[in-house]
Amino acid sequence: MICLLVAATALEISPFLECYRSERNQLPDDLHLDILITGIGLTATTYSITKQIQIRRPDIIIQAGIGGCFNQDLVLGSVVAIKQEAIGDQAVIEKGDVLKRIKLRKVKGITINEITTSKKKIKLYQDIFDPVIESLEGAALHYICLMEKIQFLQIRSASNYIGERNKKNWNMKDSIGNLNKEIIRLLKTI
Repeated sequence: MICLLVAATALEISPFLECYRSERNQLPDDLHLDILITGIGLTATTYSITKQIQIRRPDIIIQAGIGGCFNQDLVLGSVVAIKQEAIGDQAVIEKGDVLKRIKLRKVKGITINEITTSKKKIKLYQDIFDPVIESLEGAALHYICLMEKIQFLQIRSASNYIGERNKKNWNMKDSIGNLNKEIIRLLKTI
């Protein structure tokens, strides 16, 4: 099986990268892993994934990253699987094949081009989309994979609550640590 692991930044998957470099033999023998750092945002992600799948078409793409959280009941650092992703007036729903096999909480996400800080926009997004997680790249993955008929999974760890711009209040340590533990667990079981 060829798996493409995608992240917007190397920072988000750096613990996994360190582990992978030193302990490749811990992954299943029949798993061939490619890793792609796309850059931040819809445009960079769309371009990078599209180019990569032309070079070597994967059987599955796993997108891993951190994201803002709309739901104050979700503990920062929690990792979830995105079952549905939306951009403004567009929506992309994951087929569910991969989602059925994982034990993560399944939630709705929203992809935006600017991190949401306005209370008016937060309310608008909640009223229209009812998202739990906000990202800058998720919808690109969903769209490409649905169009190309490639299995996919997007997992996100909540680093901050929506509206909080002071990064000193974000829980980067736990969100990145927990995300990377989940990446390792997923790759051992797919």
